[in-house]
Amino acid sequence: MSPDPLPDGIVILDFGGQYCHLIARRVREMNVYSEILPSDASLEEVKALGGVMVIKGIILSGSPSSVNAENPLKLDERILDLGVPVLGLCYGHQLLASLHGGDVRKGSVREYGSRTAFIDRPEHILLGMQMEEPVWMSHGDTVYSLPSCFRVLAHTDSAPVAAFRHEEKPIYGLQWHPEVKHTIHGDKMLTNFVFKVCGSQPNWHPADAVEEGIKAVLAQVGKGKAVIALSGGVDSSVAAAIVGKALGKRIIAVHVDHGMMRLHESEQVKEAMEKAGVNVKVVDAKDRFLRRLRGVTDPETKRKIIGEEFIRVFEEEAERFGAKYLVQGTIYPDRIESGITRHADTIKTHHNVGGLPIHMNFKGVVEPLKDLYKDEVRALGEKLELPRELVWRQPFPGPGLAVRIVGEITEEKLEALRSADAIVTDEVEHSEIAGVPWQYFAVLTDTKSTGVKGDERAYGWTVAVRIVESVDAMTANFTRPPWDLLERISTRITNGIPEVTRVVYDITNKPPSTIEWE
Repeated sequence: MSPDPLPDGIVILDFGGQYCHLIARRVREMNVYSEILPSDASLEEVKALGGVMVIKGIILSGSPSSVNAENPLKLDERILDLGVPVLGLCYGHQLLASLHGGDVRKGSVREYGSRTAFIDRPEHILLGMQMEEPVWMSHGDTVYSLPSCFRVLAHTDSAPVAAFRHEEKPIYGLQWHPEVKHTIHGDKMLTNFVFKVCGSQPNWHPADAVEEGIKAVLAQVGKGKAVIALSGGVDSSVAAAIVGKALGKRIIAVHVDHGMMRLHESEQVKEAMEKAGVNVKVVDAKDRFLRRLRGVTDPETKRKIIGEEFIRVFEEEAERFGAKYLVQGTIYPDRIESGITRHADTIKTHHNVGGLPIHMNFKGVVEPLKDLYKDEVRALGEKLELPRELVWRQPFPGPGLAVRIVGEITEEKLEALRSADAIVTDEVEHSEIAGVPWQYFAVLTDTKSTGVKGDERAYGWTVAVRIVESVDAMTANFTRPPWDLLERISTRITNGIPEVTRVVYDITNKPPSTIEWE
């Protein structure tokens, strides 16, 4: 019996761009296999992927770097002679232009956010596009001109060469990010490349992620025991369910109440997970966390302190249980924002990634969800038949309210924010937009302002309300809620929390901001 034929696939070279894994995901959504290699992968390393897929094309990702930097990120140019189509996105676009003698330099205007691309030639990767296309830009360098062997396919008001193709070789470039949903017809552009240009067939279907996760856990842990870091969010809950299936009684789920949880959070977590058949131990660690955070104002320092203290609690519980492994619900957006890829910038350290201490008393850290996005994790949760209220809970950061208090954390601030956050949650979930936002919460800023309460002057904190819509947390748009909803939130917060005199609404998308404030 002959082995199954290899699936068609696209190789993605990672230059450190925030959306690299999003490119891979978009390709896989087309039922075409994809794998990511570092940008400096050799021709031999790329060819080696021929053992798991038929290489039909290569995509070069974006990057926070510049092709004109002192030590720019480079490409093994032999890869361009493989004979398969190559598509450069953002930095990849600039790199391909530079390698072929194009004029690439700092732009007169930095294009950032939504822009209009004027399509000069709707052909090849731009087949079927309108004359004007909304696209998502994020670049400082610009391609100003190319040799005569290239054809310009599109431009913008400040970028003369926003898309191109080589006249003789299958080399293409897009200055924008088609993988991001803000590029309205980005999926169509990638589809054109994957199917029309590369000639791929949709002959790959993802294996059962639950079964694959169980196999991966068993391969790593073997006959050992593990402690699961259970925050109660969908990520850690799904990870707990998968590892529970793999290890059975050789696991213990530990939920650490660090004093910065939402209102009634720990009680709800314990109840929901026990309904799902997971044995949960709640550890009251409020005093030790708050003691270590006293006087700390820098958000990165907060995260690192919280990450280290979490580990120390888990080490103590693991020793009692005889466990040598720590399981975490880390997902890909956590890892990319913590700068874990070779050339990525650190946006903010996540307590369970970049916030982990160097020395830990664990044989290994198990992360069965580390290459998945939030919506994919939710789909796994439904497949595992976890309670719907748990699967569809809005995301909550592991450091909790610590990263929603700007400045020093105190008991007084925590109580005020906990009440404000409960009001925002209650109002949104009982409003006409219930089920629409990805995340909704309150932030206690470090700004005070004058107000009037009971005919007397008051001087109190400002609370910011954040409501956003997203698919995968890599990008997000602020929600446009009804004015009366915002008014109810503001009235309840200012009337019910004496320390607060002002409420503001955050109307910033991601990027340029992140979803959380710190």
